[in-house]
Amino acid sequence: MPKVGLISLGCPKNLVDSEVMLGLLRADGYEITTRAEDADVLVVNTCSFIAPAQEESVSTILEMAELKKSGRARRLIVAGCLVERYRGEIRQQIPEIDAVVGTGEVERILEAVRGELEAAPEGTARLPEYLYHDRTPRLLATPRHSAYIKINEGCDHPCSFCIIPQLRGKFRSRRPESVAREAEALARQGTREVTLVGQDTTAYGVDLGVADGLPGLLERLAEIDELAWVRFLYCYPNRVTSRLLDTIAANEKLVPYLDMPLQHASRNVLARMKRGSHGGAFLKLIERIRRAIPGVSLRTTFIVGFPGETETDFRELCDFVRAAEFDWLGVFSYSDEETAASHALDGKVDRETIEHRRQKLMAIQRKISTRKLRARAGEEAVLLLDGPSRDTEWLWEGRLEGMAPDIDGKVYITEFPEESEPRPGRLARVRVSRSTDYDLVARVEEFLDKPPAEPQPVSAGGVLRVLG
Repeated sequence: MPKVGLISLGCPKNLVDSEVMLGLLRADGYEITTRAEDADVLVVNTCSFIAPAQEESVSTILEMAELKKSGRARRLIVAGCLVERYRGEIRQQIPEIDAVVGTGEVERILEAVRGELEAAPEGTARLPEYLYHDRTPRLLATPRHSAYIKINEGCDHPCSFCIIPQLRGKFRSRRPESVAREAEALARQGTREVTLVGQDTTAYGVDLGVADGLPGLLERLAEIDELAWVRFLYCYPNRVTSRLLDTIAANEKLVPYLDMPLQHASRNVLARMKRGSHGGAFLKLIERIRRAIPGVSLRTTFIVGFPGETETDFRELCDFVRAAEFDWLGVFSYSDEETAASHALDGKVDRETIEHRRQKLMAIQRKISTRKLRARAGEEAVLLLDGPSRDTEWLWEGRLEGMAPDIDGKVYITEFPEESEPRPGRLARVRVSRSTDYDLVARVEEFLDKPPAEPQPVSAGGVLRVLG
């Protein structure tokens, strides 16, 4: 059978799609390789959310096209969001591409690899409707002890800066039974941490007529014995209910962590974004969250340079960040996407001003992060061990409950107890010794579980590169 190599770009939601494609290919007998030069078929799963993501996707496709010309590969397949956005042009502009697979055609990867996928006639493309389930094969590209589970797909929110509804279709949830069965299967295979993802996880179940769908699902997953941590990403602020907060606070396995992209704090900018609300309401919500879940870690993201954002609006955002004191924060420069509603807005901000604002906001957050992490010196905490550090061969690394994988900071481990068996996926009690701007340094005091009967691989493999 031909060897297939896949590169996954973009967010964790896209990574799940990549894992599904790999699982389908492996189940059909294809060999998966992590060496591009050994692949007979190359697949690039693209992101197209903002301009830098598109540029990275195109650059990667061109790189693989060159490899196809000079190397072993005989087929090049492009999948994902870039296909949904530029289906008509992509093969014309890059003739080395043999087939395209949209976000709603994930299961057709087998036809694409075999050379059996015919292009849809012009004008027949529909919004994606695909949604995988617990019986769909997956090959994890993450370390085995930590996996993502996509619980819903698409989005119905009208945010003017966002093109996700165009790329992913209408909001649709998986059945809770399907999600639970997938989590149980992952746990039996050695997964200790699951992270639930979706464009808006807090809307989970709304389309199924399920009240409080996410809290109910979280309670169900917290009952899985083999799982140690359960977290979810991407809360919509007006869907953070008392039931959700109480559920997290009442279950030890539900980590005290909320990722709540607020996008801005100015009422003016949020109105133009079609998001609504304002910084004052957000501060009250944050206070309610911290009161309900002691020790909760909060992450958010903001967009700077949105059309119409004035210096007054930006100062309001800066003041809000200082007042809120988030644990983790990301800042995006506004990307003026042609198919987004915001493209038609006046008051465009120049790129130099946008970059200046991005750097200033990150500098404010860096001071907050440095101070908050420095205060943790001497503290004891529970850590999930991820494995040997990717930054230095001399250390191992792990994460505390308030650190999501590949998004937030990490903990570097400098010392283990004598005769202990460090393995990826083990839980340990650590003592923090010092900190940097975004990371911690600690030593392991003791392990809180027994080592697995068989060593867990650092990664299940399967992906040539994961870029995001």
